[in-house]
Amino acid sequence: MSSQHRPLADPRQDEYRILHEADLRDYLAGVPAVAARLGGAPAAWSISEVGDGNLNLVFIVKGTSGGVAVKQALPYVRLVGESWPLPLSRSHYEYLALTHQARLAPGLVPAVLHHNEPLALVVMELLEPHIIMRKGLVAGTRYPRFVDDITTFLARTLYLSSDLAVPAAEKKDGIAAFAGNHALCKITEDLIFTDPYRVAEQNRWTQPWLDATAAAFREDLDLHVAISQLKLKFLNAPEALIHGDLHTGSIMVTESATIVIDPEFAFYGPMGFDIGAVIGNLLMAYLASVGHERAPGDRRDFEAWVLETVENVWTEFARKFLELWRTQAGGDAYPKTLFAGDAGAVRLDAERQAYMERLFSDTMGFAAAKIIRRILGLAHNIDFELIEDPKRRAICEARSLRLARAMMVDAASFRTIGAVTAAAQEVREWQPDFAK
Repeated sequence: MSSQHRPLADPRQDEYRILHEADLRDYLAGVPAVAARLGGAPAAWSISEVGDGNLNLVFIVKGTSGGVAVKQALPYVRLVGESWPLPLSRSHYEYLALTHQARLAPGLVPAVLHHNEPLALVVMELLEPHIIMRKGLVAGTRYPRFVDDITTFLARTLYLSSDLAVPAAEKKDGIAAFAGNHALCKITEDLIFTDPYRVAEQNRWTQPWLDATAAAFREDLDLHVAISQLKLKFLNAPEALIHGDLHTGSIMVTESATIVIDPEFAFYGPMGFDIGAVIGNLLMAYLASVGHERAPGDRRDFEAWVLETVENVWTEFARKFLELWRTQAGGDAYPKTLFAGDAGAVRLDAERQAYMERLFSDTMGFAAAKIIRRILGLAHNIDFELIEDPKRRAICEARSLRLARAMMVDAASFRTIGAVTAAAQEVREWQPDFAK
């Protein structure tokens, strides 16, 4: 019997192979803590594969006492297949990130119950009745806890892993621990910062309506400069440990809880990438919303909530980040001894504000980049894809691309989050030529 199909009755048999239902049942039965959490006889456990992402297998396992979620990395990109190999080590980095985030932002990531590095497998608490936030937004659901939870997560995970909070040696150790996750970074570097702006085999968009826009983006040198500057920032600015893929498909919610999942793209990079991912995905939810109307205007209240959420994500994040900086400044950046006395305190506070202005600019650029890749690149999202009428979908997408290009190329016009939401409202009423 080949190693690909040998039973794994003992969790100490750590030779990688893809676990199917029977193998997974045997494996979990051999992990006492997990078996106890599930309860009952292993033969009676229900196991279903529910992974709808681009990379991995995800199983929901339920017993008589409880349930768990099991995630196993595949040696290739699931969305594409074996022609795109991918290292299994991404599961190790996800485990490291989850445990790190749990220390910095307790209660906002799933609890890790078991990890097997050779099998590229992580067993986590089962999140119920949470749903993927993106699905809730498509349905027009509002989440009152989201702003407070996501801004706490962002402020704490970003600030508390930065040079503002930790000594340089500790920060460098962190960079080293995640430096090997370069294969996942390469996906980001290509799919977000490069492919949508050139001819790439895996690009796709809503044809024929967006053909002209896609072609224009491939020839737009102002846009190419702007995205290249953002890519350079992504490549050479290890500001903090970032989630690396913080879209609304990586957030599970109820109306009273928010849990951030799937940090396998984690590495030390620019803070604005994570914040921008959240804001960019909310802007897409806003501009896609009209495509999900059952009657004209029936989602206006929801859309107003989304725009308010966009504004509050930035303002609350900034408030919490600055509060941490004022109260937990343990890093080697901006030494206290250089800013002694009243005059020093005033000058340091002015520098903090300047820092936040730079971070805001980065955030808006990365938000725009995330929008463009979801419309012209490989991996799209259901905000747009579930709009059944392709022309109607293309109108929503064209508006989003128009906003994103302006945010990236004309950054000077977007110095406040209010300017961004005002532009989003304006572009929502714009009609592309093909719609007239």
